[in-house]
Amino acid sequence: MDRRGFNRRLLLGGAAAATSLSVAVDAVGAPVAESADTTARTAPAGGEVRHIKLYAEKLTDGRMGYGLEKGKATVPGPLIELNEGDTLHIEFENTMDVRASLHVHGLDYETSSDGTSLNRSDVEPGGTRTYTWRTHAPGRRKDGTWRAGSAGYWHYHDHVVGTEHGTLGIRKGLYGVVVVRREGDVLPDKTVTVVFNDLLINNKPAHTGPNFDATVGDRVEFVVITHGEYYHTFHLHGHRWADNRTGQLTGPDDPSQVIDNKICGPADSFGFQVVAGEGVGAGAWMYHCHVQSHSDMGMVGLFLVRKPDGTIPGYEPHEHRQEPEQERSGQEKEGGHEHTH
Repeated sequence: MDRRGFNRRLLLGGAAAATSLSVAVDAVGAPVAESADTTARTAPAGGEVRHIKLYAEKLTDGRMGYGLEKGKATVPGPLIELNEGDTLHIEFENTMDVRASLHVHGLDYETSSDGTSLNRSDVEPGGTRTYTWRTHAPGRRKDGTWRAGSAGYWHYHDHVVGTEHGTLGIRKGLYGVVVVRREGDVLPDKTVTVVFNDLLINNKPAHTGPNFDATVGDRVEFVVITHGEYYHTFHLHGHRWADNRTGQLTGPDDPSQVIDNKICGPADSFGFQVVAGEGVGAGAWMYHCHVQSHSDMGMVGLFLVRKPDGTIPGYEPHEHRQEPEQERSGQEKEGGHEHTH
């Protein structure tokens, strides 16, 4: 198996071996009740030790990105997906002509893997360094108090380009998503990343999306992050989620509030899953920052939910400035789980 295939299997955290969901739809393309033999795919137990190679690169358009292969960096960087208890060793190579680093939120690491100049854990131009990230399951400390697990929607980014806080690196696109799952967490069919970076989404020009594509019944996971100087509010039309760790209700008595709009400030991150078109059918469903001036300035994209025959009712692609994101840029896909930048 080549390095690319090997790394993708690691990032998927065991999801690659699972089968995809099958959801029945009605005449308008909206899902109907699942049959008794349909079972959601779930995350396995953690405890694996994994190794990947990650590169920091300058892109031809002036941006900077992270990639799993040299010459193939993206903005956002690759999805890194782990299970509680996993350890990840990242061989990081800085191909740029400025110092760069890798700093992660939400995981366990020593100061040597902090990714800051303060701890001398950044990487010189042309240099390499191994960062080690660890995760843990919830449990009781020796004093009887409860320690939360690592499961959640987190992110990584540069911490040295431009300033000792990585302001220029983040502004240019050096960021990506880390999802840590707990054993039994429901797995999505695809994961999409929405990063509000100042007044852009995923560092794309205003009014150009990105757009994300799904078919009615797909279980789609959104991961939302904010970077830069502003607070934003993420709003998704036609779909909603629970305001908790997973974005899903655990049962009829789960007290979590169900929402469709959430404030996300600088360095905040959250995630959730929706069943595409559930109760509302196929269509071009808008998502955007609900700060009015921000959406007016172009912080908007489309969640394109297709019928099983591939059509989107009422949607005329020529009226919009961008086609679905995976038709324009790289897409990670294996075992029915896709990651779209």
